[in-house]
Amino acid sequence: MTSKFRRLVYAVVLFLSGFWAMVSHSAMATEGGIGAYPDGLDNYLSGALPPAGIHALFYGGNIHYNKLRGNHGDLIPVPGFKVNVNVLAPRLVWVTEKQVFGGQLAYHAIVPLLDVTANAAGKHDNSKGVGDITFGPALGYHPAPDLAYVIGLNINAPTGHYNRNDLANLGKNYWTAQPVWAISYFPVSGINADLKVMYDVNFRNKDTKTTSGQALHADYALGWGFGNGLVVGVGGYAFQQATNDSGSNSAQGKARAVGFGPSIRYANDKGWLVTLKWQKDFVVSHRPSGSQIFLKAAIPF
Repeated sequence: MTSKFRRLVYAVVLFLSGFWAMVSHSAMATEGGIGAYPDGLDNYLSGALPPAGIHALFYGGNIHYNKLRGNHGDLIPVPGFKVNVNVLAPRLVWVTEKQVFGGQLAYHAIVPLLDVTANAAGKHDNSKGVGDITFGPALGYHPAPDLAYVIGLNINAPTGHYNRNDLANLGKNYWTAQPVWAISYFPVSGINADLKVMYDVNFRNKDTKTTSGQALHADYALGWGFGNGLVVGVGGYAFQQATNDSGSNSAQGKARAVGFGPSIRYANDKGWLVTLKWQKDFVVSHRPSGSQIFLKAAIPF
């Protein structure tokens, strides 16, 4: 194994053992290939605000990577490469009565709890704890009873543990500003469709003196409503890095990926909501690939 390849393997383990951790190396872009947001996390009704009040949502899931993809999707042969991430992320949403620019003002915060196990090239590591917290304001619009959209700004704060000398990091060690636009079409019966579009503007990691490239990405869901609160269909994500990294540890190339898989939703008129999605990564370049399963549950207060 060449010294360059050893550095590549070590850098991958550094990043993926913390999932939201930051690393830069010659094959992975966007400082490890994964942005601040777990691609495909959201699902049906991503663009619909709940009624005024305080609401609790819970995201849970498992993220599994078993391959590394480089330029043009070429496989990077890292012996024994596997990463398993268990996520539980409570989210608090406060929908106010206030109207701003014709939309209903809301605020939210999400705190990810991570349990990460990574194996690569004979190395093993495990890390548990709080990751980077996301918070921000949003405006919700309901132009029709079965159509809604949200405009917002997410701020990803570097609250998770980070030490560039540690194998297990829970944070990326830099701020990210993320404008968001999401729309949901949700008739009781027939076609249901959702799209959540985000753009990441990453700030400098002071420890590595590197700024990750900006990225455009989206979650989507398309299904059929059966008239009883049940929707069955497909969902996934698309990710494309828009600008190159900059700084002393900049990566070469731009990360991209597409996720696709089955998706299901159940909701009732009392405010309860459950969605479940499994997705597999396709068309992957400059980042790890594998599969993910995500559960979202909304509980009204």
